[in-house]
Amino acid sequence: MISATFLLPAAARFGAQRWQLDVSRALGRADVASLASGRRAQLARHIELPGGSWPLAALSRQVDVGDADASDSAWLRADPAWLRPDINGVRLMAHGDTLGLTREDCDALLPALQPVFGDAGFALDAPDPARWYLRVPRASPLPEFPDPSEALGTDLADHDDDSAPARRWRALATEAQIILHNHPWNARRVAAGRTPVNALWFWGGGPLPDARVHTRSAHAQVCTDDPTLHALAASATTVAPLPQAFPAPRDAALFDLVGERDLRRLQTDWLQPALAALAGGRLRTLTIDDEDGNVLTLRRWHRLRVWRRPRIASPAATS
Repeated sequence: MISATFLLPAAARFGAQRWQLDVSRALGRADVASLASGRRAQLARHIELPGGSWPLAALSRQVDVGDADASDSAWLRADPAWLRPDINGVRLMAHGDTLGLTREDCDALLPALQPVFGDAGFALDAPDPARWYLRVPRASPLPEFPDPSEALGTDLADHDDDSAPARRWRALATEAQIILHNHPWNARRVAAGRTPVNALWFWGGGPLPDARVHTRSAHAQVCTDDPTLHALAASATTVAPLPQAFPAPRDAALFDLVGERDLRRLQTDWLQPALAALAGGRLRTLTIDDEDGNVLTLRRWHRLRVWRRPRIASPAATS
């Protein structure tokens, strides 16, 4: 079945930008479901991992390096991050790709951090400047760390975990913060007008899923520029970079548009061509899934629902 699924950001990401009337009218005729909000929940609707697990570190490590299948190991992301204190606490302000790190940054910072984790029995490396990894013994208890995309802008106190494993990792995180805060390389970054790397963000822990237990996806192809979705989808389906505009898929395809912030471009390059393909019978189903947890499903015959009101505020706003 030829279908297209668009993943969109939360409505607030578009600010005061306005929806075009033809798009609002078309989307007002869709079937609507309200599901769990957030990026993780959004991705889980489309890539099913065995047992509801979420071993993003192992999956992305397998894409980056190809060695995550070691039977005695689990993996944890330890991504570079920028924490900023304010009057109400300490907030995660940036992480990974958004810090614009280079290999030179990694070569300067990693040697200072590796002994801390080596003494604890964990190996730290950075095959990609934006994605740092800890290799840990498979039996190591790992807390349920929050994904950085969900924690961005929030106070660290909102994610407190008082379990024994969490306290151990919090101590390691604190030691890493002290080293990074005092590192002269960070002073050079700040003097050059760049964001410091003053913390590591742990997340996505676990072993690589057994090769005999396959991940599943309803999509024949996933198009994304997001490394997290790439890692998730690579074990379940074909993954390709996100094209510049809607390409009229030949099969069931998912297009990850969560990074889009220009509402006019989203409508002109993606929604209007997809709606035209649906009206012309070249597309059987168009699904729009946003980070607010709203999922719209459009089929060709829905154009007959002329009594439905346009959706103005968001493609998934209730009428």
